[in-house]
Amino acid sequence: MMQSINPATGERIKNYKTHTPDGIEKIINSVDKTWHHWRSTSFMYRSQLMQNLSSVLKSKKNELAFLMAQEMGKVKREGIAEIEKCAWVCDYYASNAESFLENEPIVTEATKSYVSYQPLGTILAIMPWNFPFWQVFRFAAPTLMAGNTAVLKHASNVPGCSLAIEELFREAGFPENVFRSLLVGSKQVAKIIQHKAIKTVSLTGSTPAGKSVAALAGAELKKCVLELGGSDPYLILQDANIEKAAKKCAAGRLLNAGQSCIGAKRFIVEEEVYAHFLEEFTHEMAAAGFGDPTDEDSAIGPLARTDLRDELHQQVVDSVKKGAEVIIGGEVPHRNGAYYPPTILENVQPGMPAYDEELFGPVASVIKVKDAKEAIAVANDTDFGLGAAVFTRDLKKGEHIAEMELEAGACFVNDFVKSDPRLPFGGIKTSGFGRELAAQGIKEFMNVKTVVVK
Repeated sequence: MMQSINPATGERIKNYKTHTPDGIEKIINSVDKTWHHWRSTSFMYRSQLMQNLSSVLKSKKNELAFLMAQEMGKVKREGIAEIEKCAWVCDYYASNAESFLENEPIVTEATKSYVSYQPLGTILAIMPWNFPFWQVFRFAAPTLMAGNTAVLKHASNVPGCSLAIEELFREAGFPENVFRSLLVGSKQVAKIIQHKAIKTVSLTGSTPAGKSVAALAGAELKKCVLELGGSDPYLILQDANIEKAAKKCAAGRLLNAGQSCIGAKRFIVEEEVYAHFLEEFTHEMAAAGFGDPTDEDSAIGPLARTDLRDELHQQVVDSVKKGAEVIIGGEVPHRNGAYYPPTILENVQPGMPAYDEELFGPVASVIKVKDAKEAIAVANDTDFGLGAAVFTRDLKKGEHIAEMELEAGACFVNDFVKSDPRLPFGGIKTSGFGRELAAQGIKEFMNVKTVVVK
């Protein structure tokens, strides 16, 4: 049995029956059987269904945003934006999948030789709760447009979202077993990965979860794509527009109540502008009040679960014990729900959770450095490598640092890091491997087949 709990109130929303081993077997076999037909359908047919899905998403964005607010605490305006982004990725691959997967001719001594991209089969997606629709659709849109089928093992605290996604595909006209949701716990994942019909695995989640899934998939010689944790550094150089940088940094830290792998987390500031940035940044962070996620005026909702809130607070407490100083926040509010206030820590040093670990909530670590060279060294002094940003008026310098100096999968200049269907997304180091989105993402779960005709 799974329970859906409202993190704003702690009240149970609904109980859900989990799938039995026999039920899991039946669903996977049905999806695999459907793949043998689905793979032979035309891009035009799949594209029409994907466009239908985009329309369905747009028509239901308010109710789906409300569902997210109830199950994991996302504020309504961010929930609506998330659904609109899901529609965008559907439209994007409906328009571009065929051209991305065209045969690529190669000149050899043969009469004809080329590379062909062929679907692999049924893909298992293991997805997190923090963006319960976007994470799934950024996987599903390219995967299905490429001719694969999919089964979803969603996070256990968003079963309503998981089933709603399956229903969206049905409503859009997709064959019933092209995409299915499995309501199962983490203990069932190993057997699902081992199932003969599962060809590859895509996981978005924590680094420990990624290591576990990678080991399971590797034992079966099955490819996986992993988008894992991050501790994204933002460099504020002395020539930056400080007011603009502070606004962008606060927005990057507070999006989704700070519960984002690519959320801005470590703010590395040159000493010449440190005081100015900290003043502006504190103003921006403090202005974001938290409240009922279904309220139009709430900027920040609760964290997704109280245990996650308590874990975050312990990281703050442990950092303070080691010498970090709280500028604002840092206390669990006296109210119901899994709320945590916008928090800024300074004097953050190596050896503290606020420096070494991912803080999955609205807590910012501010670090003073003497110059850009030290800023880059501190930015790269992490096991993570998902996103990074640099703020400077010298665009040529900023571009050089982003491209050549920062160790991350996505580097932005004068903006906070975000995903975009048109750009490949993923990390390096313990932030994972493989790419989602863009042309690179749709090719991850394809057989890159060489064809030679003499």
